[in-house]
Amino acid sequence: MPELPEVEVICQGLKPRILNKRVTSVICSAKQLRLPIPYAELTNWITNAVITGLKRRGKYLLFEMSNLATLLIHLGMSGKLGLFPTDSLRQKHDHLALVLDNGLELRFNDTRRFGAIQVVEPDGFTTGHHPLAELGPEPFWPEFSSSYLLELADGRKQPVKNLLMDSRVVVGIGNIYASEILFSAGLNPATPIARLTQGQWQTIIDASRNILTQAIACGGSTIADYVNSNGQPGYFQNELKVYGRKDLPCLRCTTPILKTVMAGRATYHCPCCQSGSLPKP
Repeated sequence: MPELPEVEVICQGLKPRILNKRVTSVICSAKQLRLPIPYAELTNWITNAVITGLKRRGKYLLFEMSNLATLLIHLGMSGKLGLFPTDSLRQKHDHLALVLDNGLELRFNDTRRFGAIQVVEPDGFTTGHHPLAELGPEPFWPEFSSSYLLELADGRKQPVKNLLMDSRVVVGIGNIYASEILFSAGLNPATPIARLTQGQWQTIIDASRNILTQAIACGGSTIADYVNSNGQPGYFQNELKVYGRKDLPCLRCTTPILKTVMAGRATYHCPCCQSGSLPKP
């Protein structure tokens, strides 16, 4: 599933190519995604409007329109966004095409159909019932602080990896990056969050920001079929220290990497380097 770095890379790639372009028509497939495609809302609010902004919030892309409506796209597990000539052949799993006034189409392709397309009407973000209402802070926001996490963890036995993957706590950190962050922080993924000190939470925050920044600079991680808006894969997977490295020697201490399952997700860690103490400088 595309995580924060992958969605940010797509956002940065599309933004200069679609801003100030008018959507002349909207074409949808007849298939349902994770949510039904909102045909009426797309017709009412997106057709004939100009794209004035593009932002990322968590794993959502927000297309801001000249009429103050917002198109939300979540890539799900296999979603892709790209720009194609209007006269080029559409693919089997293209579920949305925004026909632009420059001869290009922005197409959303989703083989597994776990993605989502939603429209927020003008002033819809003020109601508290919009799709982003329950999202936690971004990893780079000052609100994602050691005091915030320390207070949130008080008295709770939840494993630290599960907490990092909870979008109500912090957005955009999925399975791959949670494993990498905890390796960098020297913490076992199963550590109960109430045991962590404020200093350890700060180490997690620093590791999160450092790893996510590196991943964005590398164009994201292509583990399965992720590509950016130009159809190119990322290469941060070449920098992964533990994820996908079951039984291979730890790059820090040579102990074999362990693979376990937590909350239904594959989890990788070094039993030596991630015994609970902070890593050596």
